[in-house]
Amino acid sequence: MHSFIYLASQSPRRQELLKQIGVRFVMLAPLPGEDSESIETSFPLEKARAYVERVTLAKSAAALARWQKSGLAWAPILCADTTVSLPNSPDGEILGKPTDAADAARILKMLSGKVHEVLTAVAITLNPSEKPLCLVQVSKVQFILLSQVQIDNYIASGEPFGKAGAYGIQGLGGAFIPMIEGSYSGIMGLPIFETAQLLDRAQVTRI
Repeated sequence: MHSFIYLASQSPRRQELLKQIGVRFVMLAPLPGEDSESIETSFPLEKARAYVERVTLAKSAAALARWQKSGLAWAPILCADTTVSLPNSPDGEILGKPTDAADAARILKMLSGKVHEVLTAVAITLNPSEKPLCLVQVSKVQFILLSQVQIDNYIASGEPFGKAGAYGIQGLGGAFIPMIEGSYSGIMGLPIFETAQLLDRAQVTRI
């Protein structure tokens, strides 16, 4: 049994969700100089599910290498990645984090009035010599029709930045969403049910 895990994510939302289900964790975040952003670059014509799995496993490999250099005692390593997908979009189906205000406006206009998918992959490395266990949770999210004023005000709040799909369901963006089908916590960035299953497989104790 393991009394804690290493969390290879700086997301405050993932930390909050792990605390919610009573999991003790130690941060194993990227070190200064690590090019963690390049891992998240999508390939041309890459499908959303393949993308989120690939990125999560790449993050897992980087986190394992980080642990190997750390001298820390072993514990399972948890990684996750979330992407937003608009199937049949002319811009490709993966909508990542906006690069600036204009890009955030472009993404929000694409999502306005439509149903999109949010895919979160979760991986746990059980021991240093085995490949991680990885699963993908998919939810559907309905957006209302957004006015230009709503888009401008939302971008001015700063919330769209650093978030796949340029919104956060747990914040102001929740007011744009009349319906979801799937996992609220998965849309936030860490599906609790699926994560708990992986933690059980890793024999991680929960409070």
